[in-house]
Amino acid sequence: MIHEDRIQLNNRFIQVFELLKERGDIILNDRNGKGIGDFADKILGNRAYGHIIRAFLNTNDKRVIDYRQARILCQEYGVNESFLIDGMGSPFGFEVPKSKSASNAYTPQGNILYTTVQAFAGSGTDVGSANPETNHFFSIPGLRGTGLVAFPIEGASMEPVIYNGDTLICQEISGLNEIKDNEIYAVKSDGTLWVKYVQRVTNSNGKVTSLRMISANNLEYQPFTEEVSETTSLYKVIRRISDI
Repeated sequence: MIHEDRIQLNNRFIQVFELLKERGDIILNDRNGKGIGDFADKILGNRAYGHIIRAFLNTNDKRVIDYRQARILCQEYGVNESFLIDGMGSPFGFEVPKSKSASNAYTPQGNILYTTVQAFAGSGTDVGSANPETNHFFSIPGLRGTGLVAFPIEGASMEPVIYNGDTLICQEISGLNEIKDNEIYAVKSDGTLWVKYVQRVTNSNGKVTSLRMISANNLEYQPFTEEVSETTSLYKVIRRISDI
C-alpha cells in the first residue's frame, strides 16, 4: 500500500514536471538532451526508463516517485527541495544553487545562498515568501562549488566551537553513508534544524537508522538521538564566519 505522503510527493512531482516542460527544460520528443529518456537517465539512472517516468505522471498508475529520486530531481534541475520533499514554499522560489551543470568557478554574483534558520529548515514563513529576487548570494575567494548555503547560528549549544551569531557555510552530502563520525553537520528534518557533532547509529545490517547528536557545550546540553527518515537532509559544515 502506498502511503499518503508518497502520493502527495508524486503529485508535487507532476506539478514540477509540467513546470519544467513550460520552462523548456524538458521537451518530450527531443533528441538533443532534453527528452523524456534524458530525464529518466538523470533521475533513474537509465534512459530506457522513460516508461517509468510516464507511470509516475499517470495518477491512475500505482507507481510513484520515491524520496531519493525526488532529491536527485532537485539537484539536477534546481527545484526547491522544501517544496518537493516537504510541500512548503514554491517549486522554484527557495533553492540552493546546486545543479550539477553549474560552473565550479568563483563568480562575483555569488555561489553561496545566505538565508535564515527558519527558511532553511522549512519551518518558517520565510519559505513561502522567499524568491530568487530576495534571496542573498555571496562568494568567498577560494570557496568554490555549488549547493552552498549559509545561515546564522542561534543559541549556545555548540560553544566554544561555534558561537551564537556566527554564520555557518554548509554543503549538502548525498547520503547517510557519507557521514564521518564526530564531525559537525547541519541536520534538517521535518522543519527542524540541528547543528551538532554527529555519530551514526546502525542496525545489525549496517544501515544507518538514527543519528546521535552531541553538543560542544555538553555540560548544559545532553546528547540525544534522532531517527532518520526519507526527509532527513545533512549538510557538512565547511566554514564558520564571525562578524559577517
